[in-house]
Amino acid sequence: MLKELVVNAAEHETRVAVLENGNIVELFMERGDESNITGNIYKGRVQRVLPGMQAAFVDIGLNQAAFLYVDDILDDTTAELAQRFEQENDADGDEDTDASDVKEEEMPPPPSWKSARTTDCPIEDLITEGQEILVQISKSPIGTKGPRVTTHTSLPGRFMVLMPTVDHIGISKRILDEKERTRLKELLLSFRKDTFGYIFRTAAQGIQEKTLKKEISFLNKTWEDIQKKNKTVSAPCLVYRDLTVTFRAVRDLLNDEADKLIIDSREGYNNVLTFLEKLMPDLKVSVEHYTGVEPIFDAYNIEGDIARALKRKVWLKSGGYIIIEQTEALVAIDVNTGRYVGKHNFEETIVKTNLEAVKEIAYQIRLRNIGGIIIIDFIDMKKSQHREKVMLHLNEALKKDKSQTNVLPLSELGLVQMTRKRVRKNLTRSLCEPCFYCNGDGMLLSGKSICHKIYRDLLNEATDMMGNRFTVKVHPEIAQLLHGEEKGLISSLEIKVNSPIAIYPEPHYHIEEYHIFETLVK
Repeated sequence: MLKELVVNAAEHETRVAVLENGNIVELFMERGDESNITGNIYKGRVQRVLPGMQAAFVDIGLNQAAFLYVDDILDDTTAELAQRFEQENDADGDEDTDASDVKEEEMPPPPSWKSARTTDCPIEDLITEGQEILVQISKSPIGTKGPRVTTHTSLPGRFMVLMPTVDHIGISKRILDEKERTRLKELLLSFRKDTFGYIFRTAAQGIQEKTLKKEISFLNKTWEDIQKKNKTVSAPCLVYRDLTVTFRAVRDLLNDEADKLIIDSREGYNNVLTFLEKLMPDLKVSVEHYTGVEPIFDAYNIEGDIARALKRKVWLKSGGYIIIEQTEALVAIDVNTGRYVGKHNFEETIVKTNLEAVKEIAYQIRLRNIGGIIIIDFIDMKKSQHREKVMLHLNEALKKDKSQTNVLPLSELGLVQMTRKRVRKNLTRSLCEPCFYCNGDGMLLSGKSICHKIYRDLLNEATDMMGNRFTVKVHPEIAQLLHGEEKGLISSLEIKVNSPIAIYPEPHYHIEEYHIFETLVK
């Protein structure tokens, strides 16, 4: 499979598209704001400790306070338990802490040794309000939620991830050869002098001792610099900023995920070559500077795919379609036959539509970076073998996604419940904002509903009427309705209140906005 990275580096925005066989499957963005700060390390000050939630809010200098959960706080007790857990389980690289490879928006999950706690330590015994604390962003701000932070720092490199607060050695599950896994672990243990934790990434397969030592030295030096700065600055303060989106793509995706990078900026092209020469000199990949007249994302047909990924309805090749509805709590995906009528029988039509939808759903989830709880409503299938076939194809399609997913069996109602790890904003939240007109509701009162609402309010106002005439200012469309199709409402109301009612259109009004005035005419 041909995999490429296409980078559009503008003055105030950088976009990195991951292409598979010419089709965009992932999009990473970076702007001059604080929308994607995952991986950054801050010296913060504890604002509030909430014993009832076993969590705390930490001021790290951003608009929103960061959220720190009790299990994300390092203390002597957790460190001691970590060592005991490692000794008892022999850290052979098969625990959940090995995880999959870490990319820029996915820091390693909190180590599984935390579940080995024998006693719960209340958060009020670990931190106090006003205390200064070093934290790392594990989840960027999403919507109204502030960033989530942890004290379990991790620093990703090309081959390894350094975890200075945990004594653990992990190996990517994508390295399947047991001999290679054993070799890597023994190689690290042969010269490791500290008690830091390390995770070998997939790119570490076949790594030589010299290269490994160089990377560990670089990561350790980075951690030393962070500690030194932490001692000299006052909270709240940014202590360490992760690489830019372009360099993260080079570090995490080139070679392992893609073997070619095309960038439309001469300066960016030179910076990538310098980065490769300094930190990844042995990496054999192609880096090209795009010089075409047409914008690079248009040349690779990426802009159109991004625009379609923001649509609510996605058409399938057969004529069926899926509807993707995103809410604060979950994402609902509905499968419909649409224009597809099939060729033989109804059950065959349903199965074919569901199977086609499975492929598109997995693709859209990855492209849109949909996370959290996802509910998929497949078209009901009567035969168990058909249901099993659809679930088999869904799990297979999701294997291409590096983000962790958990899929539950198909329910009797034809629903699939699944979760996908959410670390950064999805595509819709990154590129869009709530509609200024409907305030994000997605629905407006109908014209007739507004007219009847005005009728009820006028009738209520008439009971305390001080003047002898009503004036109603409304949106032009509502004025047209009240002068036309709904004219009978005003006529009957004038008889009931025994007063004339004048309707005036106001072009700048919201369609649901109206104001009733009483006037005294002599």
